[in-house]
Amino acid sequence: NLDLEFLLLKLQQIIYSYYMNLKNFIRSIPDYPKKGILFRDITTLIKDENAFSKTINLIVEHSKKFDFTKVAAIESRGFVFASAVSYVLKKPLIMFRKKNKLPAEVHSVDFELEYGTATIEVHKDSINKNDSVLIIDDLIATGGTAEAAAKLVEISKGNVAAFIFVINLFDLGGSEKLKKKDYNVENLLDFPGH
Repeated sequence: NLDLEFLLLKLQQIIYSYYMNLKNFIRSIPDYPKKGILFRDITTLIKDENAFSKTINLIVEHSKKFDFTKVAAIESRGFVFASAVSYVLKKPLIMFRKKNKLPAEVHSVDFELEYGTATIEVHKDSINKNDSVLIIDDLIATGGTAEAAAKLVEISKGNVAAFIFVINLFDLGGSEKLKKKDYNVENLLDFPGH
């Protein structure tokens, strides 16, 4: 009887997950981190085990379109999704970190953000010649961070297989900018950025 109850509970979770709209799990916060920015918060998505599980499954499903040898994550919210995908797919995980966060020798790229400038880095020994890298992040806005991540892959003599973003702020143009540079881009959810 317990086995039947367990199976019914699992079936209920699967049905719930299938029909859930992930957009309902994204919280919008106006004027954060500064006035005029509409922040799309993924903490409300990852705190729900069914929504988080569905998100990871969708990323894995989208990733099947591409050949890649490594999964890369952009600091910091990208780590949440990419580490789970890396685990599921049994692929090495590479971390793109903010300046001065990695202890060994690094490649660095400076870039423009929607609200300032920044630098990201990768260990020089993380990506080998001819590695094909799937880059995952929670969100794409203007595309500056993603473009910098692609440059890090290319400086390391690797290739960008594709980008997968949970959220695309479509009116800020980052996703289209990457596509115009001949990168493969997949987005799970589209939201306006303002």
